[in-house]
Amino acid sequence: MEYEIKGGPFPIVVCKLNTGEVMKNESGSMALMSSNIKMESNTGGGILKGLGRALAGDSLFLNFFTAEADEQEIGFACSFPGKIIPIKLDETKNIIAQKSAYLASEKDVEIEMHFRKKLGAGVFGGEGFILQKFSGNGMVFLEIDGEVLEYNLKEGEKLVIDQGHLAAMEETVDFDIQRVKGAKNMLFGGEGLFLSTLTGPGKVWVQTMPLINFIETIIPYLPNNNG
Repeated sequence: MEYEIKGGPFPIVVCKLNTGEVMKNESGSMALMSSNIKMESNTGGGILKGLGRALAGDSLFLNFFTAEADEQEIGFACSFPGKIIPIKLDETKNIIAQKSAYLASEKDVEIEMHFRKKLGAGVFGGEGFILQKFSGNGMVFLEIDGEVLEYNLKEGEKLVIDQGHLAAMEETVDFDIQRVKGAKNMLFGGEGLFLSTLTGPGKVWVQTMPLINFIETIIPYLPNNNG
């Protein structure tokens, strides 16, 4: 499978498949495909796996696209202006990502729920208790809100980010929260009471415009139907 990411701030990943190669995605992200590609929808491993993905913010069913000839193309588009991150998975690393990050992948990539182990991180970390975990072998494509920054954290190295800006991280990275210090900082700093702390080793992807932040920004400018 070969791929190319196009589209600038409104990206699409176009994958080129040969006979027998399979891509899968969540419902709704497929934008185009060649005529010699067969689509089949199922839970991707049973109803429990489907329910697990639904709890993690994705669809109960997955779509599987199989090329029935060489040189076939299929494109998967983002649902929000941002970036598409291509990640090559193998047995040596797993990826943890925010809810609804999954765009598409090769068939041997496993998609599961991932639970926050720490109570504080789940309640105050801005990402909730249930995230997505990607493992197995093959390419996975994640959609990220806004621009994306990548950091390779060394053993024990820390990165502090505002809540909601964590897009994805390798499973080796420890995620926790810390309270903002100082009463004036908490009351007037505008960053809330808690920040997220990421501790290496491992790679981290940070997004610049979480969807919830975008929604909160435009709400004051929307027409008030009660007025």
